[in-house]
Amino acid sequence: MVSLSRLWFFTCCVITSLVNINGAEASRVLELGDRFLDVHKEGQWLVMMYAPWCAHCKKIEPIWAHVAQYLHSTPIRVGRIDCTRYTSVSHAYKIKGFPTILFIKGDEQFVYNGDRTRDEIVKFATRLSGPPVQEVTRTVSFDSLKKDRDLYFLYVGEKSSPLWESYHSIASIFQPHAFFYQSHPVVVDKHAPIEQTPSLFVYKDNVHYNFTDIGISDKEKLNETLYKWINAERFPTFPKVTRGNMHQLFLTNKNLVLAVVEENQLEEVPPDMLEFRDMIEAVIKKKRHKYHDHFQFGWVGNPELVNSIAMMVLPLPSLIVINSTTNHHYIPEDEPEKLTPHVIELFLDKIRAESVPKYGGNSIVVNIYRSWFEVRSALVSMWKGNPVLTLVLFGLPAGFLSLICYNIWCPDIFDADEEDEDTESSHAKKD
Repeated sequence: MVSLSRLWFFTCCVITSLVNINGAEASRVLELGDRFLDVHKEGQWLVMMYAPWCAHCKKIEPIWAHVAQYLHSTPIRVGRIDCTRYTSVSHAYKIKGFPTILFIKGDEQFVYNGDRTRDEIVKFATRLSGPPVQEVTRTVSFDSLKKDRDLYFLYVGEKSSPLWESYHSIASIFQPHAFFYQSHPVVVDKHAPIEQTPSLFVYKDNVHYNFTDIGISDKEKLNETLYKWINAERFPTFPKVTRGNMHQLFLTNKNLVLAVVEENQLEEVPPDMLEFRDMIEAVIKKKRHKYHDHFQFGWVGNPELVNSIAMMVLPLPSLIVINSTTNHHYIPEDEPEKLTPHVIELFLDKIRAESVPKYGGNSIVVNIYRSWFEVRSALVSMWKGNPVLTLVLFGLPAGFLSLICYNIWCPDIFDADEEDEDTESSHAKKD
C-alpha cells in the first residue's frame, strides 16, 4: 500500500512540474520596457504593444504565448510592451490602438493586420525574417514547401533577367503577405511544369499557375503587369474571408463573390450551409478561366461582417457580390434555395455586363445609413446577449438625462403655479 506521505510527495512533484512547464512557456514572451528603444535594432523582434485594460489584448494573450513558444528556436525574439506604463515606446512607434503587433528588424518595421491566430502571426514573422526571395537549392525541399506552404510564388531561372528584377522588387512589397522563392530547372525537376526559363509560377490549391506575360519587353509595362498578377494571385481560389483579410482582398480590385454561412463556436458549418458553400466553390473551380480575372471567390462564416456592407440582415445561407472598387454590392433576386451553378453564372455575367441592380456605394447618405445600421445591430446584439447589462448601460444615462430635463423645466412650472396662487389670494383679499 502506498503511504499518504509518498502520495503527497508525488502530487507535489506533479504540481511543481506543471507550474514549471507553464512558467517556462510564459517566459518565452519577453517583458520589454523603455530600454527596448536602445536595443530594437539588434536582431529581429516580434512585439505586441498592449494595454492592461484592453479586452482584445487579454484575449490574444494565450495566442501570443503559443506564438512565442513556436518561434523560440528561431532568431525571432517575441515580446510585449505595456504602452500605458512605457509611453515613450508608444510615442516612438506611433501606436494608435491596442493590441498592435509589430515585426522589427533594423530600421524596418511592419504592422500586422491579419487574423489574430497563431498560424497566421507565425507565417507573418517567418516571411519577414528572411530575404524577400528565398533560394531553394535542393529538390527534396519542394516536398517540404508543398507541405508547409499552401501558397507560394516560384521563379525558375538565373538572377539576371528583367523578369527577375521585377519579381524581386515586387516581392519586397508583398513580403508580409506571401512567400517568394527562386530556384533552377535542375533543382525544380518535376515539381513544376517548366517549358522555358525564366518562368514564374504561383502554387496554390495543389496546382501551379503560370505567369503568361513573360515576353513583355517594356520594363514599366512588365512591372505593372506582374504587380497586378501577384496582387491577384496571392489568395487561395476560395479563401475564408474574415475581418483580418477582407481589406487585403479589396486591394485586388476584383468583385468579391461571397458565400455567406454561419459557423458555430467550434467553427463548424451546418450541413445545409456547407452544401451551399461547396456549390459556390465549384463554380470558380470549374470555370476559373472565365471568372478568375474579374472575380475573387470566398466564403464568410460571420454573417455580421457582410450584413454591415449590405445594410440588411441577409438570410442564411446567401450569396452577395461586392465591388471592391466602388463598394457597391449585388444580391441575386432568386431565393438561396433556388440558386444553382447555372443561375449563379448568369448572375455573374449580368454583373460584368452591368445589367443587374446595384446597391450601396460610398455616398454620404449611404455611409450615414450604414453607420446607423451598425449601431442598431450592435445594440440588438447586446440586448440579445445580456439584456440586463444593456439596460444598465443605456438606462442609467437616460434616467440622468430625464432628471436633468426635469430640474430644468419643472421649477418654471412650479413657479408659475405659485404665482397663480398668489394672484388668486390677493384678489380674494380685495374682495
